Amino acid sequence: MSSPELPAAGASAAGSLAGSGATVHPAIAGIRTLALVGPAASGKTSLAEALLAKAGMIGAPGSLERGTTVSDHDPLERRLQHSLNSSVMHLSHADTRIHLIDTPGAPDFIGQSLPALEAVETAAIVINAAAGIEPMAVRMMQHAAARHLDRMIIVNKIDAPGVDLQGVLEQIQATFGKECLPLNLPSAGAAQVVDCFYNRDGSADFSSVEAAHRALVEQVVEVDAEFVERYLNDGDVEVSELHAPLEEALRQGHLIPVCFVSARSGAGVRELLDVIARLLPNPAEGNPPDFLRGEGAEAVPMQAVPDPSMHVLAQVFKVTVDPYVGKMGVFRIHQGTVTPNSLLYVGDGRKPFKVGHLFMLQGKDHVEVQKALPGDICAVAKVDALHFDAVLHDAAEDDHIHLAPLQFPVPVHGLAIEPKRHGDEQRMWEILQKLVDEDPCLKVEHVAATNETIVNGLGDLHLRILLDRLRDVYKFEVSTRPPRVAYRETITGKAEGHHRHKKQTGGAGQFGEVFLRVEPLPRGAGFQFVDEVKGGTIPTTFIPAVEKGVREALAAGVIAGYSVVDIKVTVHDGKSHSVDSKEIAFVTAGRKAVINAILEARPIVLEPIVHVEITAPEVSTGDITGDLSSRRAQVAGTDAQMAGLMLIRAQAPLAELTGYQNRLNALTSGQGRYTLQLSHYEAVPPHVQSQLTSQHKVAVTDD
Repeated sequence: MSSPELPAAGASAAGSLAGSGATVHPAIAGIRTLALVGPAASGKTSLAEALLAKAGMIGAPGSLERGTTVSDHDPLERRLQHSLNSSVMHLSHADTRIHLIDTPGAPDFIGQSLPALEAVETAAIVINAAAGIEPMAVRMMQHAAARHLDRMIIVNKIDAPGVDLQGVLEQIQATFGKECLPLNLPSAGAAQVVDCFYNRDGSADFSSVEAAHRALVEQVVEVDAEFVERYLNDGDVEVSELHAPLEEALRQGHLIPVCFVSARSGAGVRELLDVIARLLPNPAEGNPPDFLRGEGAEAVPMQAVPDPSMHVLAQVFKVTVDPYVGKMGVFRIHQGTVTPNSLLYVGDGRKPFKVGHLFMLQGKDHVEVQKALPGDICAVAKVDALHFDAVLHDAAEDDHIHLAPLQFPVPVHGLAIEPKRHGDEQRMWEILQKLVDEDPCLKVEHVAATNETIVNGLGDLHLRILLDRLRDVYKFEVSTRPPRVAYRETITGKAEGHHRHKKQTGGAGQFGEVFLRVEPLPRGAGFQFVDEVKGGTIPTTFIPAVEKGVREALAAGVIAGYSVVDIKVTVHDGKSHSVDSKEIAFVTAGRKAVINAILEARPIVLEPIVHVEITAPEVSTGDITGDLSSRRAQVAGTDAQMAGLMLIRAQAPLAELTGYQNRLNALTSGQGRYTLQLSHYEAVPPHVQSQLTSQHKVAVTDD
């Protein structure tokens, strides 16, 4: 099948369709996609329940406490009464099909929240009216802006006791800008809301409905010179004429609508459905995602066109792996039409898979459909080749097409893990890989320096949930402990080493003698082995055995049990025996000779130094920098961020940051986050080296 050329970046399909009056496929015009994002406890799941119930998709809103919500269907979610995974739902309102994604709000599960932004035109940042602007709301607003999504703000829990809704709106505008304007305002003591854009009937608890309407119209017409002139001349513009400039204002981020709602009482829920159906963009009106064709520096920006008649382009933004059902991929269609029996390629794969059953999701329920169009969010099951961020297409020529990668936080919270039952290592790796497939912010690695399997996540809660899944879902028991720090050893001077290995056992003996010298190399140079033996005092056939012994000694460590690095070992003399010399003899001689040399070459222990970046409330800056100083860290600087947050940059020994998230939580009331990146290795202080060498001597003695 031939592949039509995608339009080049810059010629926005969305802009041309929305702004020029071009015909949009009727089925595409009736689709909306929306992700509910924001901090935990803002009521996203309860809001999703209220929307589903008001649209008639369920009889009544489910309860978090009773574990009856559509989206939080995982047993762990029901037990904790918090969302841990993104959940996809759909509903219909005013002849509009709305795809809704409920996302977790805890920072530890942002690996589930961020991918939802890949699948929607609009990001709805949900704010708890009682709590105001929280760091997670700021982070998700920034991520949504970086992906060029239309954004709106939903202020939930407007009927909570003692809330200052006017103050919340002022805080929103101070944090995110004056472009955040209310589409409706609370009325009758937050028992209902009054529309500020279309009807303007009634009075609000604060502000003026008419003033709010004028602010909206003035903000919208600013994107279109013709409307600006008409507004200035006539003093008003019919809102029925403002659809195109409104969509343009949303695309540019020139308008960020604010809606007030109470998921608990239902106030504003129907009005929110009307806003979604009447004002939010369809797939032809939003900003197209950033597709790239090609690899690396040669990648060319491309745009998908929301046209059902074109070839298929879709992106997998969520993967689930069920021990019994298998792998399921959830994807957003950006171009073309997918039906059962469609043949789709996964990325650069040359072998297509056949779509058997095509589903739309309603939480845990799979609703089988016969056709899916651009804008639809669907799922296919039992396709092992699917993976997070995979691009699905139906043309073999369309390889090397992918979305610009998301920038996920680096998982730095580590845990060493091993199976409780010996021999289950392979099964443990297989299960861990399934969990990693589901969460792009989980990382599993084997650290050769410490011979440990390390699971890295975004925080203590993140890893605790992983362990719960291992136990509850896969019935697999593991032991855990904090990971060992990957110290290293090196030398600071030159020295000679010698060892004669001689062993008689009644028959043929063992003999090998090695003379060598060691000298330091620049940091990061690794290991060099040089053969300068003259006259065959060590036969060439035994030189590899000498090197093997040297490498064994370096890998095992000499003074503290950590691998020796940045060292040059030169073998320059030795002796052999025509009968008793064997490979094992020179392995032993090489190993012991290099140990003797290293002990004379002023050995030191090196520790990893990491770049650490901490984002925390500005009021906590002094406490954090003081705590870092007590951990042998050097603070490099601070930068002010949005919403009263501060970015603190420092360098610190990795050993001093074990379990640091718990300490940071205590200093910031749980609002601080940090990332780590390895910088370099440097010598530990003398007292630390003394402690490490003493521990090694005890361990060797015990063995």
